[in-house]
Amino acid sequence: MGFMKKYVTKHWKLFLVAVFFVTMEAFADLLQPMIMSRILDVGVAENRMDYVLRLGGVMLLITAFGAVAASLRNIVASRVSQKFGTELRGDLFDKIQSLSFTNIERFERASLITRLTNDVTQVQNFVNGLMRIFVKAPLLCIGSLIMAVQLNQHLAVVLLIVVPIVGVLVALNLKVGFARFVGVQKALDGVNRIMREYLSGVRVVKAFNRFDHEAGKFEQANTDYQNKSIQVTRLMAIFNPSILLTVNFGIAAVLWLGAWRVNHNQMQVGHIVAFVNYMTQILFSLMTISMVFNMFVRAKASANRIGEVFDQVNAMSWKAEASLPERPVGRVEFENVTFAYEGAAGEPVLKQINLTCLPGETIGIIGSTGSGKSSLVNLIPRFYDPSAGQIRVDGIDIRELDPTQLRDRIAIVPQKTILFSGTIEENLLWGNEQATHEDIEQAARMADAHSFISTFPEGYETKLGQRGVNLSGGQKQRLSIARALVRKPDILILDDCTSALDTATETRIKHALKQFAAGVTCFMIAQRITSVMDADKIVVMDDGEIVGIGTHETLMSSCRVYVEIFQSQFGKEPHHVKAE
Repeated sequence: MGFMKKYVTKHWKLFLVAVFFVTMEAFADLLQPMIMSRILDVGVAENRMDYVLRLGGVMLLITAFGAVAASLRNIVASRVSQKFGTELRGDLFDKIQSLSFTNIERFERASLITRLTNDVTQVQNFVNGLMRIFVKAPLLCIGSLIMAVQLNQHLAVVLLIVVPIVGVLVALNLKVGFARFVGVQKALDGVNRIMREYLSGVRVVKAFNRFDHEAGKFEQANTDYQNKSIQVTRLMAIFNPSILLTVNFGIAAVLWLGAWRVNHNQMQVGHIVAFVNYMTQILFSLMTISMVFNMFVRAKASANRIGEVFDQVNAMSWKAEASLPERPVGRVEFENVTFAYEGAAGEPVLKQINLTCLPGETIGIIGSTGSGKSSLVNLIPRFYDPSAGQIRVDGIDIRELDPTQLRDRIAIVPQKTILFSGTIEENLLWGNEQATHEDIEQAARMADAHSFISTFPEGYETKLGQRGVNLSGGQKQRLSIARALVRKPDILILDDCTSALDTATETRIKHALKQFAAGVTCFMIAQRITSVMDADKIVVMDDGEIVGIGTHETLMSSCRVYVEIFQSQFGKEPHHVKAE
């Protein structure tokens, strides 16, 4: 839990202010039984009404003082805990943002969501409670013990028996609770995972009428979470009644022993009343301490899970002094590149890749599903680092470059189109926040998106739902292409991003790209062979290897895999097929 040092350093002053007010509140509570004892033993016993009224007024003042201290404590504690929770959640989000894909993939997405929300809330609630009842409980418990012993040492013998028993119960509570609370949080991860999968694929679920199946999966995960929570609750429920029973036995013993001593004129009634009050305060303090330990166990489990993210060391490193030339040319070179995903069994995804892409070239990449096409281009912006070999951009090994600097020169249109809630213009500005409306409109025209945007009543100010649900697949792809073009990149990566477009639309976009992309190195992954036929260079991949490089005509005469792909799409007669 080393990540907590930052927040302790920042908030310790206000934390101590809250603890001070808690201490004042506890001090006020501790004085009440003593004053009540004096009222009974002196004021009532001697029939001195003035004494009763005077000490009664003192009790009211002390009560008011305690109430003011409690109010100030609540204000300070709430302020500190809310700021702490906000900062912790923000820092955790920033940490996740800074990690490489390799680091992020060590966690389930649902688990990261739980850590950002529920786990942070558990720690925040514990910190809030720490400045309120959690500090007050031990202060009140210790103070009541001291006051009770000073009040009557004979009755204090009962405390010597009660307190150790309660201490053992609290220790057992802590020991058995931690592992079970970790299990509860993991079960919550499972619920979040099922919900995330369902909401992401709700259209598929409805299309295949698999709602009952998904409901069954959710019911199973939800029941597992319920069972684990019930197990913990039942286990924890044993301890509070046990503590309550132990302290009540102590109170009964005090009443019995005190009554005997009063009958023998060895003690006054006020002492018994005060002692019982102190025992009651000890009881509630111990109950609170038990609850504190329950919350501590849960907060500790959550803090450990948060710490696992903060402890991640970015798998990528770079040299601060390394930088791309001010006038980039967009040359990309792969030299003996091999790549395997972390933890994956079997052969590498890419094997001994050697490829040189000249500035301004359009590189078509084609191959069967799983041949490594997307993995190849994902290495260029350093989403992953190669397991072996080098990738150079403008002569610089990309492992020496800050990924942020590298990605500023690259635009990507991913295979899976992702749009965000907001207007069309806001989505296009993701490509370049400084772009003017004219830049946005020009990019939209090149992506053949301006035509359908213009049909909307609000044009570029049209609101998009989450993931662009109010657009068709082809419209989303065209917006995604426009977003990349707004960036005006040196390297453009199109990862099978025209699959939802008809051939005429794809042709118009390609013609616009040829005009726009003069000097831009363009990587175009495609399933349709007509999409890459007119590329300057076509790379054919099979089982993670490059099995052919060249133009369409060259590959048709020299690459068996390319010919097989062609024939699978157009049959045996290739002469009539033209590039789109």
